[in-house]
Amino acid sequence: MPAIRETCIEAGAIALDLFRPGAQTAARTWSKSGGSPVTEADIGVDTFLRIRLSALLPDAAWLSEETADDELRLSRRFVWVVDPIDGTRAYMSGSPDWAVCVALLDAGRPVLGIVHAPASLATYTATLGAGAFRNADRILASEVASLQEARISGPKPMLDALARLEAFTAADKIPSLALRLARVADRTIDAGLVSPDARDWDIAAADLILSEAGGLLTAGDGAPAVYNRKQPVHGMLVASAGALSEPLLRAMQRVREAQPQRA
Repeated sequence: MPAIRETCIEAGAIALDLFRPGAQTAARTWSKSGGSPVTEADIGVDTFLRIRLSALLPDAAWLSEETADDELRLSRRFVWVVDPIDGTRAYMSGSPDWAVCVALLDAGRPVLGIVHAPASLATYTATLGAGAFRNADRILASEVASLQEARISGPKPMLDALARLEAFTAADKIPSLALRLARVADRTIDAGLVSPDARDWDIAAADLILSEAGGLLTAGDGAPAVYNRKQPVHGMLVASAGALSEPLLRAMQRVREAQPQRA
């Protein structure tokens, strides 16, 4: 873990060099097919991480937002799952809510996760069975068990739909999905909602951090997230402190039932 953590911190420094707090990034930017933004910092961090992490574990396959997918990963026991900058739009606009995310999968299960947010001065780490940490401090998800007491972050349409059925406190949206989950892990918020279409690289590292902090990330039906599939895409996800999981999942089920069905 120390070598991997140090690698992520070095990667964060590469991105931080072109980050401008409260202002537009100094990095060159363009749009990928599909319209999502990318910067030269994303590419630089991705290249750096691939070289360094592959040297640390040469047998591991590679899955990253900024690298063409190689389905060889489907046959490998170990897979690095990387988002060089999770929250690129936040990074581009000068918001500190972006992070370098690295997970290591063992037979499809995250066993190591790092979410490094250099502009927020926070590095979240976890290894399977060894707890979760924010910088040097052990973190545990909150013990809030009722929606009425909960602070929940997520996309406005999801929060608005939930608010029509349940009382809760809406927290500010956290643009980085990884940080949204990590901030459930460290009690900044009690739950986070994720709309459909998240990818493995958005959530794998933070999933382990949340789990090791006593929280839970599930699909809308309560099933755990599954990684390293042919299409590494997820449906709606719910991240919560463990005690809040059941009431929140029940509430989200009611939200889905209340939505008009398409003909």
